Amino acid sequence: MARPTLAELRKTVKAGPPYSEEFLEALRTDDRRGAAPLYTECQIRAAEAVAQMERAKSLLTFETQAQEAGCARIAGVDEAGRGPIAGPIVAAAVVLKGPVPGIFDSKQLTPAARERLCARLHAEGHEIGVAVLDAELIDEEGIQAANLGAMGEAVSQLQPAPDYLLVDGFKLPDCPIPHQQLLKGDQRSMSIAAASIVAKVTRDRLMVEYDAQYPGYGFARHKGYGTERHLEALRTLGPCPLHRRSFAHAARNEQIELFTQCEED
Repeated sequence: MARPTLAELRKTVKAGPPYSEEFLEALRTDDRRGAAPLYTECQIRAAEAVAQMERAKSLLTFETQAQEAGCARIAGVDEAGRGPIAGPIVAAAVVLKGPVPGIFDSKQLTPAARERLCARLHAEGHEIGVAVLDAELIDEEGIQAANLGAMGEAVSQLQPAPDYLLVDGFKLPDCPIPHQQLLKGDQRSMSIAAASIVAKVTRDRLMVEYDAQYPGYGFARHKGYGTERHLEALRTLGPCPLHRRSFAHAARNEQIELFTQCEED
């Protein structure tokens, strides 16, 4: 039997681990010039896969504890858009069917990686609830009430209802479902991290759409956060319907230190 070409070997390597012992040994002993780098790449990819599996295992600690306590449907809950001066709050609740490699805190991922993972969550049939509360409701209810309300609404979209919730940073008043507040939960729970990705991607997409509706503010770039560019546009153009009046009024009166905590994407 003719041995595989280097192009065929490269294709197998790029397909990713696990690699069979026979494949690795054949690659290790291959005397062709391009075989050694491919063998090294296999070792690197295999090590990365093991590290990713270990990370995934550590991110399922709270889910595993809840399952051991008898809970079958565990939802992670998170939000995006609490800090901006314009645009909605978006909350998401996610019940994972199983581990999803690569899922962790959305803020540590590139926009492209978030998009890929969000698409994967939808394509693989993980259960997802999303709630969007606009700037008018945020001003009417206050940021804290709107934030909690959005989380509750996202959870309510999951049917049947979850048995248990893992919530990033907050307790949900009057929530009938048992839940656990996890500070920095998007760094500690895969379910919360998945919810953070869905919420962030959903909100970012909305802000790109709003950029076309309300040109001049730069919403597609800064997503409504109080960057210097955004504040300058706000001073020049005044607020649009997306601006949270309780936030934007202070910004126009130069109290901008309240809105410069978040980095531009």
